[in-house]
Amino acid sequence: MSTRTNTPLSTGAIAVDAVEQREPPFNPAIVDDLMRNLARTVKTRQLYLPNNPIYQRSLDSLRAAFEALWRETDEVVLAINEGDFRWEGAAVGAEPNKSDSLAWLFYKDGVREITIHKGFDGDELVSLLDLLQRVRKASPDEDDLLTLLWEQDFLYLRYRFIDMGFETAPEIEQPEQLHEQRTVPPEDPIPEEDRPKIVRMEDFDSTLYFLDEQEIEYLRSSFQHEYRSDLKRNVLAILFDTFEIEPSAKVREEIADILESTMLQLVSAREFGTVAFILREARVSAGRSVALDAEQRDRLQRLPDRLSVPDVLAHLLALLDESPEIPPQEDLDSLFEQLRPGTMQLVFSWIGKLQNPRLRTALEQAASRLAAANTTELLKLIMHTDPAIAIQAIKRAGQLRTPAAVAPIGRILTIPSPALRLAAVHALAEIGSPGAIRMVEQAINDDERDVRVAAVRAIGSRGHTAALEKVEQLVNSKALREKDLTEKMALFETYAVLAGPKGIAALDSILNARGKLFAKREDPEVRACAAMALGRIGSQDAVAALKRATQDKELLVRNAANKAMRGGTL
Repeated sequence: MSTRTNTPLSTGAIAVDAVEQREPPFNPAIVDDLMRNLARTVKTRQLYLPNNPIYQRSLDSLRAAFEALWRETDEVVLAINEGDFRWEGAAVGAEPNKSDSLAWLFYKDGVREITIHKGFDGDELVSLLDLLQRVRKASPDEDDLLTLLWEQDFLYLRYRFIDMGFETAPEIEQPEQLHEQRTVPPEDPIPEEDRPKIVRMEDFDSTLYFLDEQEIEYLRSSFQHEYRSDLKRNVLAILFDTFEIEPSAKVREEIADILESTMLQLVSAREFGTVAFILREARVSAGRSVALDAEQRDRLQRLPDRLSVPDVLAHLLALLDESPEIPPQEDLDSLFEQLRPGTMQLVFSWIGKLQNPRLRTALEQAASRLAAANTTELLKLIMHTDPAIAIQAIKRAGQLRTPAAVAPIGRILTIPSPALRLAAVHALAEIGSPGAIRMVEQAINDDERDVRVAAVRAIGSRGHTAALEKVEQLVNSKALREKDLTEKMALFETYAVLAGPKGIAALDSILNARGKLFAKREDPEVRACAAMALGRIGSQDAVAALKRATQDKELLVRNAANKAMRGGTL
């Protein structure tokens, strides 16, 4: 029969240090396992209804732990501290977070010892779990744990307590002096002889309700963590758990309907991280659960299709562009990783339409992740008839350094669009394979100036010496005078990289106008470019040629020679 003492004790009245240490009658691990199972079941009861299979399995595990205990003894006495229970001097059921532990739930309301008798693991165990659930959710003006224990009137559970209003009363030396009687409500009057004779304010400074700075900071951080937790994702996780465990086809269909409608609502609410969470968990549940039939599994796997519909995806991108704030990059990446390969075309077409430059950058990164997961679809889009889509596909292939993209990108170099040819040169340069650079070599005589410059620079940056002859012909051609300074600089810089010291004589002849081939002085811009090329080579012979040019009558040439010797740029 449940009992409690009405004698007010100090906080340490049932401390472990006051109990004589002795060898435990059986392995403490049995009691420790029991208390850990009890704490786990209490937390499971917080999350699930009593008829939920997850809660029922947890309750079965707890009863199995009780059966193991009853094989050793008919009762177990547990002292209660702030952070754990004590049995025969050993800590059992310790939990990492004191404020969330089962022991603290008893301790804070004054319960200092419980005795559990054989037979408790029946209906009384369920009653205690429901009671603890009420205590965790109770408001300050509701009954505390002590009152609820008294009202329940357990047969197989006994407990000892202290009156929280008189914690500072003199400590009773021996727990054996406690006498037990029929439970009375906590608000019953305390016998006069047990009341303190003198009340001093300083006696209350160390009560349970006074916290030090470390404890206050711990509570503050715990509250912040609780408020930052994503309630929507917790609820969605419970839905997915129920979908996997619940055998009823009707229940699973209802959950699938909820997930589909919720996903579209979250899209409109711009909660893209949670949408990605739904799609990711749907894929995991479909692959993990063996109890699903083909139709149910297919229902989960089709969830990304709802978001991959062009109208829905276009609406999503429009919402993003109109929003003053863009979602975190990881949310966008997670979301686009779940889309179907066919959506890549629509995503590419929107990148050029976006008005928000920050969103464009974020979407380009997300599009690259989508392309990396669907290279076959990416290769198809390289030859798309819409130039905006084709350019994005070419860029993504270059960023991913996809060897399979070299051939289709090479064909782009033959089409009339200068923008596409320029994108193709940049992409081939990023891929950087021998085959890709050979294709770039074809573009050094392109009709478009930007394409030629990009091709020449790519050849120089990759050190493609096979193109030296073509570059040398351009450096020595009469058409060089017609080119602008940027293209001249690109040609001479690439020539210096490819020719190295072997090109000093030719560059010296251009710079200083010596030799039969270059008897006539070149244009000052051409000679200045030759000076910068010699500076790029940087050998003693190159420096000697530059020194001769420092006395040239052309100011542009003199400045170029001096800068080249200092390692500057034109």
